[in-house]
Amino acid sequence: FQSQDDRYAFTAEWYDPNASLFRRYELLYYPKDGSVEMYDVKNRRIFLKRTKYESLHLEDLFVGNKITIFSRHLSLVDYGDQYTARKLGSRKERTLALIKPDAMSRIGELIDIIINEGFTITKAKMMVLSRKEAADFYVDHQTKPFYNELLQFVTSGPVVAMEILGDDAVCKWKTLLGPSNSAVAQTEAPDSIRANFGQDGLRNAAHGPDSVASAAQELELFFPSSGGHGPVNSAKFTNSTCCVIKPHAVYEGLAGKIITAIINEGFQISALQMFNMERANVEEFYEIYKGVVDEYVDMVTELCSGPCIAMEIIQPEPPKVFRDFCGPADPEIARHLRPGTLRAVFGRNKVQNAVHCTDLPEDGPLEVRPTRQICFY
Repeated sequence: FQSQDDRYAFTAEWYDPNASLFRRYELLYYPKDGSVEMYDVKNRRIFLKRTKYESLHLEDLFVGNKITIFSRHLSLVDYGDQYTARKLGSRKERTLALIKPDAMSRIGELIDIIINEGFTITKAKMMVLSRKEAADFYVDHQTKPFYNELLQFVTSGPVVAMEILGDDAVCKWKTLLGPSNSAVAQTEAPDSIRANFGQDGLRNAAHGPDSVASAAQELELFFPSSGGHGPVNSAKFTNSTCCVIKPHAVYEGLAGKIITAIINEGFQISALQMFNMERANVEEFYEIYKGVVDEYVDMVTELCSGPCIAMEIIQPEPPKVFRDFCGPADPEIARHLRPGTLRAVFGRNKVQNAVHCTDLPEDGPLEVRPTRQICFY
């Protein structure tokens, strides 16, 4: 029997789509060899024997996080014992990072900054705010002289809302943003986001809540806990193609760099959402590869191994083919033949090749639509 010091315990929940209910497990993690064990709480039996699982890391284990074990997405809802709570309980907070319409062309760079500062992006969605939603969001500014201009600006184009997680996240994100007036920020905090990406007091690139309480309130507006959808997504579904940043690339912190590369190539990202795919959805999504591609099973496993980021891509004028910019499916071949492509730069192997893209031009809108049922809602 392992001593207490050799393992951490959590209570984890999994939503069973077939039974439409949450199942509860005790999850044990052994840091010495990176193995996991799971007990079914209700049925009082072992659900998963102790198994080495390299995709899970100690830094992923904290209450409130979502983890994936063998394609099963689990929410960590509580610490399983006092020892784990004492050792792993931290000052992790959630806050809202809102990228405003003026900084849409720089979202990749901003996501990169967020990741490099040690935050974890747990939710992300490109949205279009209605005037009422903008008024609800800026309710504290009602009496300000610039209120109407503010509402007009924030509804003038899409925004990207993100839930970001980290130690002292609220304070850290506010500090990273700098003073709300970009001109002041350039003098007082020249390395801040608003100094480098903003223009003035209104067009200042991004927003962050002032306190833990307002962070919770603002996150609720964009990502309602009741299961509602929040503001409408920005997907257009015309002249578009689909691109999915795969879980391994999200986990490796490459999402911002991939997005920047796509924008720099002249493509427009018209919708974006982070989501987790269930195995059945991935099998449906990859159905055309079944029996055709040797790696089909591994491809399915990869795509449901953690969060991925789906994007709707609009071709530039004159048109470029997005599939060509992704490069050959095998990154090794891509590095030889097309060294500047996404898979050549960011891919590891044929399964973990950074991005999925639509293979046939006529499949673009078709593929964005089934993906829509899963992510662009």
